Amino acid sequence: MTTTTWALLRVLRDRDARLYLTGVVISGFGTSALWLASGVWVKDLTGSDGLAALCMLAMWAPTLAGPLLGTLADRTRRKPLLIGANLLLAALLLTLLTVDSPDRLWLLFAVLFVYGAAGVVHDAAESALVAGAVPAPLLGDFNGLRMTATEGMKLLAPLAGAGVYAAYGGASVALLDAGTFVVATGLYACLRVRESKPERPAGDWRTQTAEGARHLWSHPRLRPLVLAGGTTMLFAGLSGAMTYAVIDGLGHTPAYAGVLYAVQGAGSVAIGLLSGPALRRLGERRFAAYGIAVTAAAAGLRAIPSDPVALVCSTAIGAGLPCVLIAALTAVQRETPDALLGRTAATANTLVFTPNVFGLAAGAALVELLDVRLLLAVIGPAWLVTALPLLQSPARPSRTAARSPSDANPA
Repeated sequence: MTTTTWALLRVLRDRDARLYLTGVVISGFGTSALWLASGVWVKDLTGSDGLAALCMLAMWAPTLAGPLLGTLADRTRRKPLLIGANLLLAALLLTLLTVDSPDRLWLLFAVLFVYGAAGVVHDAAESALVAGAVPAPLLGDFNGLRMTATEGMKLLAPLAGAGVYAAYGGASVALLDAGTFVVATGLYACLRVRESKPERPAGDWRTQTAEGARHLWSHPRLRPLVLAGGTTMLFAGLSGAMTYAVIDGLGHTPAYAGVLYAVQGAGSVAIGLLSGPALRRLGERRFAAYGIAVTAAAAGLRAIPSDPVALVCSTAIGAGLPCVLIAALTAVQRETPDALLGRTAATANTLVFTPNVFGLAAGAALVELLDVRLLLAVIGPAWLVTALPLLQSPARPSRTAARSPSDANPA
């Protein structure tokens, strides 16, 4: 039996890890289905492309408040917080059963905004709880499996959501998503984790919110990984905005994007299964650096107008892009004291994923002004340079900046 298979089996044999991953699969299915259906729903009711695009903005906007929302995961027990967030979303989604005309769309946008905010809190609490429930040596394997589960749902759920929407309408998709949150609540309730009551944090809310950012910035191992993650997502946004221009260059209709996204998702699923052994062999910095290098090279090579090249590049991007994300999350979980982990994880997510929005906006403007082949030829090498700092030897963290594996387990 290979090392990779053995490590994955160790994760799957862990009862709590299995419950977590099952919850991720089920709730991720509902989220991905709603993600597609909400835009189509708005488009059908209003005919507006702009309003349809606002659905994604409503879900992503709360990420900007990650450092503040993440403090909730450090001020209360994480398991009840996860259960409460899931029940809240299940109840809110039921209100969408009343959305049947354009004048009720404000309710859809409000629910999507709360959905996004609850998702930030949920991710912070989950990251912190996982760090204590999953053995430290297997965190990379777990995070890789989580990536595999998430990407797998992105391949299947939008199609299912589109089918449900076409047959029964948007309210039925909302009802489906609410059901997935109820099931996920039951799974989280079965977790066997013991949490002590968090100590009352010192200082006002501004001080508490900033502590996660200070920890990331002062930690010599976390800072370069989070910065590399944010830079990578900035370039990913720039490159992603050029997808349809690349498809035009290949002579295909816009629907060909579905093929490219499918093979990209397959690459992400594959790297998720291999990430644990790769992290143990290479370490977080080199694993992230090699992933960035693969992604940057693939993004630059998309300038070549060839179907086989485009398919290989999309697969390579799918495999390379998650590397820095998995490495950064695993490092945050390993190197952050439990009392700070919720807000630090949320702050890291904000710093990593927010640049993607700016990259998409900048890419959308640039692709209208310049030739896509020139843009990709520049983006590829510039993106590659961001991997170089990760290949340098890291500085030693101070004794107070890191924790041992035993410190990660609040049980």
